[in-house]
This record gives sequence, C-alpha cells and structure tokens, in this order.
Amino acid sequence: MIRKFLVGAATAALALSALAGCGSDAHNDADITFATGMIPHHAGAVEMAKLVPARSTTPAVVDLAKRIEKAQQPEIDMLTGWLDEWGAAHGTGHNGHEGMADTDRLDSLSGPAFDREFLDLMIVHHEGAVAMAGDEIRDGKHPGARELAQRIVTDQHREIEEMRDLLKSTT
Repeated sequence: MIRKFLVGAATAALALSALAGCGSDAHNDADITFATGMIPHHAGAVEMAKLVPARSTTPAVVDLAKRIEKAQQPEIDMLTGWLDEWGAAHGTGHNGHEGMADTDRLDSLSGPAFDREFLDLMIVHHEGAVAMAGDEIRDGKHPGARELAQRIVTDQHREIEEMRDLLKSTT
C-alpha cells in the first residue's frame, strides 16, 4: 500500500514538473508571426547598418549603426532558435527582401546625404519594429518572446529619439 502511494506520488511529481517545464515553452500563432516577421525585419536593419562605416563621416552615426548591428543579430539568432524549438517554419514573414530597397537607395550616397537618408530610413524601420513588437506584447503567449518584444520597444524608442537628434545636427 505504501509502495503504491509512493509510486503514485513520484509519478504525479514527475508529471507536474514536466507540465511546469512545458508552460515556459508555450507559444501561440502571434509568437510565430512575431518571430517570422522580426527576423527579416532585423536582417534588413543589420544590412543597412553594415553600410554605415564605409559611407558615413559622422562618428555618432557610425556608433549608432554598430550598436544596431550588435543588438539585432543576437535577437535574430534567438528568434530563429525559438522557431526551431516550436517546430515552426522559418519563412520570411515578409517578402524575403526586407531592407533591400532601402539598401539600394543608400548605395549611391555618402557623407551627410548618406547620414540623413540612413537616419530617415532607420527611423521608419524602427517604427515598424515597434509596431510588430506591440502586437507581440498584446497577443503573444511565450514569455521570452514577449520580454524580447518589450525590450525592442524600449530600445528602439530610445534609438528613434537619438536618430531624430542626429538628424537635427546633420541638417
């Protein structure tokens, strides 16, 4: 009798700990939409940021671009990892060429003209990311994805203000 009770209690404890572990991995369609959309969106920003060191003559713009690249590449890796864990297709979320038109526009510019165009484009780009992150915060289920979305909102709002200040000093 005691043995059956102990086996039953151990089985229940294992089941509860397995369920607790699953709760942290719970996700929904909004989480998948966020990840599949944000990956190409961030990749577009990274692609644009990589143009800056060779085309900008403004140290503050170069510094900003390096920070954007440094922040967003690990986020891409994190989002990709979640999609793998969830067994979700990576897809492109958008057209697969996020940022390509922006990069093409920047390719022909350098110096202050480049800086202004880069900052204008990146502000709009960040505003798009903030909107996507807001959808995740509102509708997502995965705690890590929601936390990342909140960090994106906070960081990119701050960077938008920084870029607006830089635009004032480059005109």
